[in-house]
Amino acid sequence: MTDASPHPLDHPSVVDSNGFVAGAVRVPVLEVADVTKSYPGEPPVQALRGVNLTIGQGELVGIVGPSGSGKTTLLQLMGTLDQPTSGRVRITGLDVATMADDDVAYMRATRIGFVFQQFFLAEHSTVLDNVADGLLYAGIPLEQRRQRASEALDLVGLGNRPTVRPTQLSGGQRQRVAIARALVGQPAIVLADEPTGNLDQATGQSILTLIDQLHQGGSTIVVITHDHTIAERMLRKVEILDGHIVADTGAAGRNPSRPHALPAQPSTHAPQTASDAPVGEEPS
Repeated sequence: MTDASPHPLDHPSVVDSNGFVAGAVRVPVLEVADVTKSYPGEPPVQALRGVNLTIGQGELVGIVGPSGSGKTTLLQLMGTLDQPTSGRVRITGLDVATMADDDVAYMRATRIGFVFQQFFLAEHSTVLDNVADGLLYAGIPLEQRRQRASEALDLVGLGNRPTVRPTQLSGGQRQRVAIARALVGQPAIVLADEPTGNLDQATGQSILTLIDQLHQGGSTIVVITHDHTIAERMLRKVEILDGHIVADTGAAGRNPSRPHALPAQPSTHAPQTASDAPVGEEPS
């Protein structure tokens, strides 16, 4: 992909250098206002019922609920992967419902980072190219994409393995690559859906520690989980049940004065667990 002209969403009269709508008052990263979501059926399935949620820059939030509670539907709406039946979703102050499809896709590519339980890595591409592909639709030249991918891999402790394939990595290492891909575009918010769901307990703890470090470096992160123990680790805990938010500890992790940037690099010298050993290798 070659250099692209600036996208209208990046015009300085619309957003500032951190991706937020310009103005005297800094807007929240994410606003969900009176959102409902129903699916056809007899009777229709009411997945979300009047949900209100605001997330500010620099927060670390856990959204927790059992299967069928509506948390996955809420994730899809927050990530602009679906539209609400009623209500509004705003990302960095921009109302998703008023935007053209191409603009929504561009915003999703540049302002939202996704981390999924299944990793979704291209098995035959190198780790570096997997991360660089996170910038594929942002209009950034190839060499710059790879440079930023290399920096993102450094952040998650895999900067020394850019040429390996995902098949040569452990589950924990694959999730680190997925996190690097989510961070490479310096998004306004990272949405992590059950990021430890496919990992054993020790490896899962190492991923949660990494999430803590990335948050301390300035990233705004939302972790969606069914596990209350994981949600308790977050600075803010939001509980959802039967399509309603039933509890919210509040914005304890918000630090609006902190600039948004790629977080400080966690130590690459931390000891790996046995579960983080590459697949096919016996831990020493």
